Amino acid sequence: MRSVRIAVYLFGGVAAFGAAVYLVIYLYRWQWQRTLLCGVLLLVIEVLLLGFAMLDRLGRLERRVRENDRRHEEILALLRAGERQGGSRGEPGGPDARARFSWLEESGRTYVFVPVLMATGAALSGLAWLVERLARTTAGPVGRRRLAGRLVPLTAPAGGLRDGLTTDLPKEPPLGPPRWRTPAAVAIALLLCAGLIAVLSELTETKPPARGQATATSVLFTVTTRNVPDARANLAAHQLWERCRDATAIPLAQAGMTTLDGQLYAATIHPSLSDHDRHRLVGCLQDAGIDRVQLTVLGTGGISPADD
Repeated sequence: MRSVRIAVYLFGGVAAFGAAVYLVIYLYRWQWQRTLLCGVLLLVIEVLLLGFAMLDRLGRLERRVRENDRRHEEILALLRAGERQGGSRGEPGGPDARARFSWLEESGRTYVFVPVLMATGAALSGLAWLVERLARTTAGPVGRRRLAGRLVPLTAPAGGLRDGLTTDLPKEPPLGPPRWRTPAAVAIALLLCAGLIAVLSELTETKPPARGQATATSVLFTVTTRNVPDARANLAAHQLWERCRDATAIPLAQAGMTTLDGQLYAATIHPSLSDHDRHRLVGCLQDAGIDRVQLTVLGTGGISPADD
């Protein structure tokens, strides 16, 4: 059972790590459909791991309760067997046993000592409870460490009393080992998370509109289909191109697309795009937007008039 639990946690951890890595990659590539799929997959894996952990915990509690019930039944059976044996021998607990506290049934005498003793014991128990609660509230781990640190000079030396005899006692004994490791680890984790968020926000931020240095930008891509007719593939290519024309910061007003050879297409955008808009356009084109249709960008480049 332990090996199965370790295998499930290991598999879930590896799957969650892979989904998180691809989530970051697709965010950087501006491929929102695949990012959403990876995010949903990551949430599903986390819920499955949480559910398995809860079921494992409930199973442990159930086994512990069953074990306690079994032990309780065994102890009860042993006590009943002992009572039956004692009764058969005429010992206390049997039918012929002398009644307990028979001296209380004697008439003519009053016994005030027992009630007074019981009341005194109850009062002392309540007072002890109050003292214990007060001590628990006022004393803490820091006080115990401070007390332990101040008692260090009073401990016997390792080589005996004469060997460790000294008169130089520290004025402020140590208070115990430092407690900076856990806060430092939490601080480092928070810094890493903040750095990752800052990098992702910088990479996926919509920057102000800007034009490229060239006159126009060309995009060459192919469309691969599976069990789809050629006419449907051509229509899918035009649909993807029209959908991605609005993915850049600058609207692509003059952006024509033409078919070169079969499933090879070329598009020309005027004026040219900046590197950021080109990155967004390529990510949108290669995103999974249409079923059984995959678009692959072969290359992009700037077009400038030839020098005279």
